[in-house]
Amino acid sequence: MIRVEVKPKLLTWARERARLETDDLSDRFPKLAAWEQGTAQPTLKQVEEFAKATRTPVGFLFLKKPPVETIPIPDFRTIRNRPIARPSPDLLDMIYVCQQRQEWYRDFARSERESPLACVGSVNLDSSVEQTAAIMRHALGFDIEERRRMPTWTDALRLFIAQADEAGIMVMCSGVVLNNNYRPLDPEEFRGFALSDRHAPLVFINGADTKAAQMFTLAHELAHIWLGQSAVSDTQASLVPDHQVERWCNKVAAELLVPLEILKQEYNDGPSLRSELDRLARFFKVSTLVILRRIHDAGGLTKQEFWSEYQKELERILAIAKGSGGNFYLTQAARVSKRFARALVISTLEGQTLHRDAFRMLGFAKLDTFQKLGRSLGVMA
Repeated sequence: MIRVEVKPKLLTWARERARLETDDLSDRFPKLAAWEQGTAQPTLKQVEEFAKATRTPVGFLFLKKPPVETIPIPDFRTIRNRPIARPSPDLLDMIYVCQQRQEWYRDFARSERESPLACVGSVNLDSSVEQTAAIMRHALGFDIEERRRMPTWTDALRLFIAQADEAGIMVMCSGVVLNNNYRPLDPEEFRGFALSDRHAPLVFINGADTKAAQMFTLAHELAHIWLGQSAVSDTQASLVPDHQVERWCNKVAAELLVPLEILKQEYNDGPSLRSELDRLARFFKVSTLVILRRIHDAGGLTKQEFWSEYQKELERILAIAKGSGGNFYLTQAARVSKRFARALVISTLEGQTLHRDAFRMLGFAKLDTFQKLGRSLGVMA
């Protein structure tokens, strides 16, 4: 059996890049530890299987040294306000897929003579947070009273996404890479990203996060679109990021979702903070962590009280199981944006886009799946 020479450090790099331990792969590759130590060598077939298991381009494993991979848009992700050194293959692939979708839609929009969106890049970091949030709320039709009447966070998020879509911004929400349930996205690595473009602005939300948290992520990434700046973020309402752009977007998102003046009117400084958090979270359809932050902003909690309550609330939320499921084709439209999916299906049916290319961007393998998606969007009989 012919063995191939692969530098041990490249095997270790690929495994760590995929955030895997040696034990995670030991059943498939019993001699992996020996390969990484340089005391044994794999066959070509084993290298190919290892590349697939670690989601690594096989050619990378034959380089002289590990490549330095960088995210193709500004990276504002941090842990304790320190930059994260290495992106996972799942994050990279999701960004690349969304860039391909954006490029396709940009060409489609221009061919349809759609006008550039005036909101993209219409504000800057010197713009008033309150005024920017008000402008965004008006442009999106993001009515607090309508949101309050939504029965669940899922309904409120669906409405928010639909409003952004109607305003011309593609919103894609998924918890996995394409439709591969074996490649879940990690909210601890990133919660969303924005790809700014005058014709095809795009926001991606990590659907593995809680619905209430996704509301804040969407608001934060939309603030990036109004700034006209692409970025990948690990944003949380509780944090005050060091980076000026992230700090500004966090403030706008909080004001967009929970206007401070309305919060002051609604907040009841009674004996039970726990029940008040739940009530206000239902009212604004945001997470209780966002409500905590806004109560602190309104002067209702000291900094020490805020952090104490935040830690308790975070532990409570993490203990709650998240729901899943739903109609696959409705979910699929949400994964790729109804605006994008509708345009792509129509273009494919008209012969302007190859089925092969449409399937690649949608993550489909079967014509029947594509046709069912088209019918769910009302563009196929």
